[in-house]
Amino acid sequence: MAEQYDVVVIGGGPAGYVAAIRCAQLGLKTACVDAWCDAAGKPSLGGTCLNVGCIPSKALLESSAWYDKAQNEFTHHGIQIKGVKMDVPAMQARKEQVVRDLTQGIKALFSANKVSLHHGTARLLNNSQVEFTGKDNKTSVMLATHIILATGSSPINIPIAPLTDNMIVDSSGALAFDDVPKTLGIIGAGVIGLELGSVWRRLGAKVTILEATDSFLPMADEQLAKEALKHYTKQGMDIQLGARVEGAAVKGKQVEVSYQDKQGPQQIKVDKLVVAVGRKPNTKDIGAEQLGLKLDGRGFVEVDDYCRTNLPNVYAIGDIVRGPMLAHKGSEEGVMVAERIAGYKARVNYDNIPSVIYTEPELAWVGKTEQELKQAGVKYKSGVFPFAASGRARAAGDINGMIKVLADAETDRILGVHMLGAHCSELIACGVIAREMMASSEDLAMTMFAHPTLSEALHEAALAVAGHAIHIAGRKK
Repeated sequence: MAEQYDVVVIGGGPAGYVAAIRCAQLGLKTACVDAWCDAAGKPSLGGTCLNVGCIPSKALLESSAWYDKAQNEFTHHGIQIKGVKMDVPAMQARKEQVVRDLTQGIKALFSANKVSLHHGTARLLNNSQVEFTGKDNKTSVMLATHIILATGSSPINIPIAPLTDNMIVDSSGALAFDDVPKTLGIIGAGVIGLELGSVWRRLGAKVTILEATDSFLPMADEQLAKEALKHYTKQGMDIQLGARVEGAAVKGKQVEVSYQDKQGPQQIKVDKLVVAVGRKPNTKDIGAEQLGLKLDGRGFVEVDDYCRTNLPNVYAIGDIVRGPMLAHKGSEEGVMVAERIAGYKARVNYDNIPSVIYTEPELAWVGKTEQELKQAGVKYKSGVFPFAASGRARAAGDINGMIKVLADAETDRILGVHMLGAHCSELIACGVIAREMMASSEDLAMTMFAHPTLSEALHEAALAVAGHAIHIAGRKK
């Protein structure tokens, strides 16, 4: 006999597992179906983010940053180290342990909150029935009053660069290299390409990034994107814009990559090639066509502001719906849907989703960019403060970058906060809170910040909106 649940969540990534836990906290009988397995074939919750995305990439970024600092920066602090070496297998083992700790932590949270975990795949039979297929290939039916789709996304593969076992890889493969390639090619200068390029560049690889478009990070504020490009180039990453890849193939022990740029046909040879051209929603096998679940032209599930689909009592969240493919966005959607199912009037403020690129320096932002405001004809004021003028940044030796605050010319309400520099992934939360509280630049300017801290740069940028910054020239009365 099929078991009845209040909620069945399909997918155990940051959107799905958070939704399942919150549903259970609210007293709803909840099941979560997840198919992810680790390298050993064991169930591993957390989806792409915890297994082959956010967490392992940040673990490698952290390890490679320490190595890079030991090689190039410790001497500036009076620390003399000779013969520093990177043990790549040990670095990878640490990464895997971080992943295991966190995925096991989710499993423990499921147990503590009495979420029923089912390891396998699932598809919709109708808006109240889910067909579950376990790892033994046996099928059963789960009954649900509400269903939440959270099946996540996968790397986009391109026919011109077919993946191989070891030499042409996607982002998952690039996180698992067992040694440092002498030369590394990356197709795509987006968030994933830049972060992976940073990891292996720090460890000694010569990195070439081929980006088909002529603009660099068009989703970021143009001023900060241009500044970031200067730093990445200075560090040794060869980022070629307007380079459209036409083919890639393994030839012997290298990969030959052919591409077109403004000078015409070009070719490079690399030891390994990473395809990082974006991700696609995992909606192919959820039963959408049979039930008439509406998808858009790119395969995303169509939802309203509250993540409701066109099918009654069926919701979709995370990477399979509109908006940026970000773990924190999916998690907040999971909380919202759980609370709305339970009768609360929850919502997600899609105007205040922070974005971060975990390179060095880090690039982070929330709200509107300067180019967006110009295109929309919005009158605004801008305040910029460089980290080079920050006492804490000077003491730490992290003086690259700046913070920019954009505010409405009439109301002074903060329209956007943009950051390039050390620890900006943490500092951007101040900008998110300011926008969530509908603060003005004057509100930030009148707020006392501890000294010496990097966050003082945000304070000074807010002061600079009115021309009142203390620690840079050009102060007005």
